[in-house]
Amino acid sequence: MPGHSRLHALVDGSVQGVGFRMFVLDHAQALGLTGWVRNTYDGRVEIVAEGPRPELERLLDKLRQGPRSAFVTEVQKDWGPATGEIKGFNVRPTV
Repeated sequence: MPGHSRLHALVDGSVQGVGFRMFVLDHAQALGLTGWVRNTYDGRVEIVAEGPRPELERLLDKLRQGPRSAFVTEVQKDWGPATGEIKGFNVRPTV
């Protein structure tokens, strides 16, 4: 999609078992983004999201905050061009 970007983020901290994936899902859908969120076996949350850069930046701000019961220590991020391959936004199984 022209003008769209892809955000790949890994969130570290106390981010599993605290509603973080649903938090991401709700905010991503509200921002009109496509992509997915999942837990990783090493205790992080991984996010891939595509859409307009300003909305992705808003999601990134939310990732840094997290839900009330989470404690975010670090957000690693990479930017790239959107692929347009993902439809909707969903929660994927843990890897």
